[in-house]
Amino acid sequence: MTSPARHARSGTAAAGVQGAALRVPGIVAAFWIVKGLSTAMGEATSDYLVGAMVPQIAVLIGFVAFLVALVLQFRMRRYWAWTYWFAVAMVGIFGTMAADVMHVALGVPYTLSSALYAVLLFLVFFVWKRTEGTLSIHSIDTPRREAFYWATVVATFAMGTALGDFTAFTLRLGYFTSAGIFAALILIPAAGYRFLNWNPVACFWAAYVITRPLGASLADGFGKPTSTGGLGFGDGPVALVLVAMIVIGVAYLAVTKSDVQSAPEPELEREHASAY
Repeated sequence: MTSPARHARSGTAAAGVQGAALRVPGIVAAFWIVKGLSTAMGEATSDYLVGAMVPQIAVLIGFVAFLVALVLQFRMRRYWAWTYWFAVAMVGIFGTMAADVMHVALGVPYTLSSALYAVLLFLVFFVWKRTEGTLSIHSIDTPRREAFYWATVVATFAMGTALGDFTAFTLRLGYFTSAGIFAALILIPAAGYRFLNWNPVACFWAAYVITRPLGASLADGFGKPTSTGGLGFGDGPVALVLVAMIVIGVAYLAVTKSDVQSAPEPELEREHASAY
């Protein structure tokens, strides 16, 4: 049975959403396209930077860019495509570096790092749900809720990077076989939501998590040398092509505003809160 306190929190949250500006995009087809491109770009760019300069300097640059991007995003009072996707891109780069540092610098096996980041992601979800009463992206209208959102995004990128490396190297499946597995896995929440009436919030975050190892596996497949199972195009060229594609996609979203969310009515917000 839901306690009176929980009812009060839900009612307060719902009332706060009414008329408030939402700070993240809605889910349209272009969202998934740009999200997939950003995950691949983060992998390729991170690998290129770490190989092109002293790794410690590359990680420092990635961290600073990550902080700058988040500061710009949090200064926005509502969702704006350019700052949001810039933040996603920088999270992609730094999240990749964080996962790689754990393996390369600290010697943590991909099996363990994947598990550790999965636990971290679960904890973020748990605290977010306990604090705000919902994990719905349709409720993110305050800086605190957005902080939970970005903590989740960072955790998904780090875990996805480790998971992609786990399948490619630890299980020795290679880049494209790994990509095929993750492509098949991402269809499960998509089909569950579309045909089986599964919880939309759970399906969204499941698909969001899987986009990371899927994009990373494809980026490695195109960029890495043929001696390691890749096509040998190089991390730098792959990153540049992906950046150009992301810019085109974000420009489309910025012009059309097709992903700008309208603040939901209180009844809809209560539905999301009770659903997940």
